[in-house]
Amino acid sequence: MINAGLIFTFHLSLLTSHIYMTIFLGCGFAAKYREGGGNFSVPLQWMLGLRRLKLDAIWLELLPATNDVAEDEARIRNFQNLLRAHGLSGRYCLLYQKPASDEHDLDGIRCMGISKRDLLDRLAGPSVLLNLAYSIHPPLLLKFERRIFCDLDPSEIFYWMTKMEMGQSYHHEFWTIGLNVHADDCQLPKPVVAAVPAAFPSEQATRLPLQKLKWNTFYPLVDTKFFGPRPRPPASKFTTVGQWYWGGAVEVAGEFPDLSKKFAFESYLELPTRVPEACFELAMNIAAEDPERKRLQRLGWKIADPHRVARTPRAYRRYLASAIAEFTAIKGVDVAWRTGWISDRAAAFLALGRPVITEDTGARHHLPANNGFSFVRDADEAEAAVNEVLRDWPLLSAKARACAVEVFDSRRNLKTILDL
Repeated sequence: MINAGLIFTFHLSLLTSHIYMTIFLGCGFAAKYREGGGNFSVPLQWMLGLRRLKLDAIWLELLPATNDVAEDEARIRNFQNLLRAHGLSGRYCLLYQKPASDEHDLDGIRCMGISKRDLLDRLAGPSVLLNLAYSIHPPLLLKFERRIFCDLDPSEIFYWMTKMEMGQSYHHEFWTIGLNVHADDCQLPKPVVAAVPAAFPSEQATRLPLQKLKWNTFYPLVDTKFFGPRPRPPASKFTTVGQWYWGGAVEVAGEFPDLSKKFAFESYLELPTRVPEACFELAMNIAAEDPERKRLQRLGWKIADPHRVARTPRAYRRYLASAIAEFTAIKGVDVAWRTGWISDRAAAFLALGRPVITEDTGARHHLPANNGFSFVRDADEAEAAVNEVLRDWPLLSAKARACAVEVFDSRRNLKTILDL
């Protein structure tokens, strides 16, 4: 017979160990882009989820110095102000590295938020690093007891792992947002392990060949409390937020394809003409003098400045809520390689009760049947999906919100990643 007292004691010991463990959220892309509220919202969802789990969590942000000291100081103030606005003023350590380097050594880094002494004291005890997009590098990386690699862009990360060391030699666990990574139709490159740099020979004994590593999958995180459901807005607007231009950084069949939204949207530019009762808007960085702006406007698209409408996480949330749904196209390599990638922005739209119309990367097979998504392959299917949203918005909105709570909730996903 199983002893219930022993089971209770075992679970209590697990709970106690988690209480005294520090969870570090490693990030290197939030502070440097002070105009990007959507960008900042990505790690914010993780941090809010960790706080909802009542864990001892520290946002560990790396900011490499530039030649513009005044701009660096503005970035630091902006980062601190945003954390304060979300109740996280005592829950961060900003690592200002001057001069910037690919090696992250605390001896050459200034710590703001918690002190360097406090950081070292925490690292001397039980610690976990959730290393978003390989933001924290050795030798600092090696000070964490448990190191978890969290991939946010499988097409680029997997590709570059075949070319260089991107942390594959220094982490204990590997988690990817590529939901379809284990499917037969997934064509992501198979990374090979790089040699461990001589500067860190102590890691040789614990390194595993990358081809033997197990990739776990997770869903994009959204804090379903911060992104709560909103009523239908007065305008029937479909929008998305992003970068219109993006340089090619992935080699496919000897070429570097265009990964920009400009290229991805080309097949869908007639949507405003096809569905005149809807409003189509793009919050993209397209300069006022750029001919692209006039071309899009002639085709019926409205252009919003993302640095104005989505400058902070709250402005970003407000802008998403101003639409009845998201419509967006996906970079072709994710579609072609069947990565299973879904954007964190789509998760935020769903949590607000906004359905999402997008292209399928293989993700549909990893979602519940009633999920709030309409996956499309061409303009005809996109037109039909837009009309369905206009016709059945209350039903699709309810499905979107339910899916966000069931699948994408930050607390739920963090419990899985951290094995709580």
